[in-house]
Amino acid sequence: MQPARNFTVVVLISGRGSNCQSLIRQAEDYSIIGVLSNNVDAPGLKYAREAGIEAIAFDRKTAGSLVQQKQQIYSHIEAVAPSLIVLAGYMQILESDFVERFEGKIVNIHPSLLPRFKGLDTHKRALQAFHQAGVSAEAKHGCTVHYVDWGVDSGPIIAQARCRIMPSDGEETLAARVLDLEHRLFPWVVNAIAANDIAYRDRQAIFSPKVIAEAKDNGFLLPERSPVMQPG
Repeated sequence: MQPARNFTVVVLISGRGSNCQSLIRQAEDYSIIGVLSNNVDAPGLKYAREAGIEAIAFDRKTAGSLVQQKQQIYSHIEAVAPSLIVLAGYMQILESDFVERFEGKIVNIHPSLLPRFKGLDTHKRALQAFHQAGVSAEAKHGCTVHYVDWGVDSGPIIAQARCRIMPSDGEETLAARVLDLEHRLFPWVVNAIAANDIAYRDRQAIFSPKVIAEAKDNGFLLPERSPVMQPG
């Protein structure tokens, strides 16, 4: 069962939903009120249902078109009016008018240290850069949680977690280490947003002194010269 919290979250997934599972398991200051998917076969839906969370798949074939499928998803989100929309391996691009309506209330996790390697195949591209350069500047990889804007993986960065690329790494080993980081970073960010220790103002993330200290303790990276919340 989810903890009783006033801060409500809807999670969007397209596949296995491992980040969704970590969000469910580590919920402290938020309550997940729905898991939605554009893929009727997404394994993450089953996990959500077993956790007692409403999980709904929106079938493109039944909807009639991609546009209508997206509209069904958007309409459901607007009806339940969550405090935050969380994209956890969601493989559809959100329409700009929807993003505008929920500006500052949509977050995504991306498997790279943005702004490097936006889009797909991030682990492959990170390894290629590492082997081509052979310098320490290319030796880091990781994940980023960011607010969603009208671009692709271009919204304001909230926090990052990084790991070292090893010469022996292949895509699978590197992806596994990054996924472990994602499972730590994403719930931490969502809990902090729910507790109002991270907020969205003037198209950037701002942080409480508490969360700045926690990030340092956890080895997470916040944007340089991050604005700090003022007491009161």
